[in-house]
Amino acid sequence: MQGDVSVINDLVRSESAFVEEVMSEVHKVIVGQQHMVERILIGLFTNGHVLLEGVPGLAKTLTVNTIAQTISARFQRLQFTPDLLPADLVGTMIYNQQTGEFSTKKGPIFANIVLADEINRAPAKVQSALLEAMQERQVTIGEATYKLDDPFLVLATQNPIEQEGTYPLPEAQVDRFMLKIHVGYPTKDEELRILEMMTGDGAREPREIITREKLRRARDIVNQVYLDERIKRYIIDLVFATREPKLVGKGELADYIEFGASPRATIFLAKAARAHAFLKRRGFVLPEDVKSIGLDVLRHRVIPTYEAEAEELSSEDIVKRLFELVEVP
Repeated sequence: MQGDVSVINDLVRSESAFVEEVMSEVHKVIVGQQHMVERILIGLFTNGHVLLEGVPGLAKTLTVNTIAQTISARFQRLQFTPDLLPADLVGTMIYNQQTGEFSTKKGPIFANIVLADEINRAPAKVQSALLEAMQERQVTIGEATYKLDDPFLVLATQNPIEQEGTYPLPEAQVDRFMLKIHVGYPTKDEELRILEMMTGDGAREPREIITREKLRRARDIVNQVYLDERIKRYIIDLVFATREPKLVGKGELADYIEFGASPRATIFLAKAARAHAFLKRRGFVLPEDVKSIGLDVLRHRVIPTYEAEAEELSSEDIVKRLFELVEVP
């Protein structure tokens, strides 16, 4: 087994070299936001959708657009608004008066990377149409069903729920996102660099680094990253702690969790930990990989109780405490 891990480790080291090139190209345009950039790449390497949440002006859309420019793939940006219709997303049937027949006009969802900008401004019908595309990787137009291209990835942005004109996404749709990333403000030094960049010659255009073949190969290698049995147990212990909090840490969180994470969280946590190890150019997963990515996988899957809200405990606070309570292998 040690020999196999060594082979995988060498393979990851050689095949993940392009990640540094991608980071370099992205940072020609984006200052800071290393956490967000890494999480978007993890989504790419695991075929998992990513939800970015933050107040306006934090470069969420620009970051997604910039990363898309480093990939040889079709990119489509869609601005979600309250008057958007499902047909505006997936497409519709058009009647041809000359032939007397209907033809299909495909919508912007038929792309490799779809940026759903301000997703929480869309009506429920649009979100249902997007849900089918995200989960089944197919869409239905009229009576016909169409498979979406591979790769297909939804990168969505949303403003915090408290912002005017927004409302919460359905739990079923939020659960389809592998990662939910909170995007914060830059530091003073980063904001100074942003100011100098935007008032100077401006940002440079990023180069295309990743071909579709390279992305598929990276995904294959991520799936080979070694995941020890003890790490698997650690992941399961973390997820079960969200469902049975009374069994962890003398039950101190038992009154604060209404619903825990589903088995999808277990799968996503394992995949994301492997991809995180790949980004760090390792062929094996460490507990630090699980800890590093765990908050982004679990924060939107743990539903706090009224008691937690009364004590101003968010799901993020609860997940952080669970990571402190669950024993690390």
